[in-house]
Formats: sequence, structure tokens, C-alpha cells
Amino acid sequence: MNASLQQASLDPASAAHFVDQVMTARTAKRGFLDTPVSIELVRDILSVARYAPSSSNTQPWQCYVLVGEARERITSKAVDIFRAGPEKLQPEYPFFPQPLHEPFAARFNCFRGRLGDAVGVPRSDKYGRLKDVERQFRFFEAPVGLIFTMDRGLELASFICYGCFLQNIMLAAKARGLDTCAQQIWSLQHALLREELKFDDGQMVVAGMSLGYANNALAENNMCLEKLLVDEFTMFVEQ
Repeated sequence: MNASLQQASLDPASAAHFVDQVMTARTAKRGFLDTPVSIELVRDILSVARYAPSSSNTQPWQCYVLVGEARERITSKAVDIFRAGPEKLQPEYPFFPQPLHEPFAARFNCFRGRLGDAVGVPRSDKYGRLKDVERQFRFFEAPVGLIFTMDRGLELASFICYGCFLQNIMLAAKARGLDTCAQQIWSLQHALLREELKFDDGQMVVAGMSLGYANNALAENNMCLEKLLVDEFTMFVEQ
């Protein structure tokens, strides 16, 4: 038996069941309670997430934990900057090709439509959509905001490693009763974050993440999203 499983007094079948439950229960949450989250708990989550695999153990991640006054200051400034001219904000890297092609465009539009219905903001309501984006720059009211940067000199392959790290954080949080929402949109605020967090141009903003206890009374936190079946995205090659 694996040593870590022995220490946890879990047999492989029990461990697999628990891990499967955590993975399938994890969903992005877009509204949080004001219940505090201790720095010790955040540190505990990061202490296990750091075991994420990375190419040749390069570990390309850098994480900033925003709480208290710092979180309030940065989120307030981010909202002000967004209100002053959302069209002026450019991300560190493109999120989607323009135009987004099929089948991805259909999935994207289906999701955005369902999310808009859940929060009561149809896609035709441009003002409402802008107000909804502001919620993202407030970390959806989560008490902890995380900002992730990466050395700009690295290649795109390091994003694969970074994805593993972010997933580890989200799963570790879920296993401890917390919820998360990974947010590429924070890459739009790289100038503000660079000024506030004192990192240089050599670091690019990869993403942010909301972390806290979800407010599951909100409709947007109870969306059931269809996932592709294994046979829809897998080819088993035997010969």
C-alpha cells in the first residue's frame, strides 16, 4: 500500500472513492458567505497543492494571498479601473480565439446563457453584464482572493504545469469544505496588480481565484453543467 495511504488509514478503494467524490463535487462558485477563512487554513491548502506535477520539477507558480485591508483596497481599485473603461483592459494572454469556433462556441454560448439566466442578467442587458463583471473583481465577495503569476520567460508548456497546481488548490479546498472559482479575468488587471503587489514586468498574471465558503442559496451556485461522456472525447487505440 502507498505510504501516504497507510498514514491516512485509507485503503486504495476508500481513497479512490473519496477523491472521486471531491473531484465530481467541485464546481465553480460565484457567490460566497462572509464567513472568515484563516490564513492557517489557506497555508494548509497551499502546502498540499505544491505537490502538483511540473515539467522537470520547474514549479512555475507564484501565489499572492489577499485578505483583509489589502483585499478590500485592491478589489475597490480594480472595480474603479473597470468602470473607467473596460475596453482599455487587455489581458496578458488571449483567453479565446476571435471568433471562437465550433464546437467550443456552442458550449461557451450555452454556458453564458445559463449563467445569465441564473444571475438574472440576459446577454442583451449590457449594463447588467458590466455590473456582473464587477462581482468578479470583488472575488464574488469571498474573504480570500488569490493571484497567480508566472515568469514571462517561460514557454506556453508551463501553463500545463500551472493548471495542475490550480486544480490541486481547488480540490484541496473542496476536501476541506471550502469552494473556489478560478478567474482568468484577473489577467486584465495586471497593471494594478503589478503596482500593488510589487512584482516586476518579468512576471505575468496568469489568473486569480476566489476562495471561501460558498453561498449555496444563490442560483448561480446550483447550476448543473453537462460534461462530455468519456466516449465523446476519447479514442481507445488497441492495434
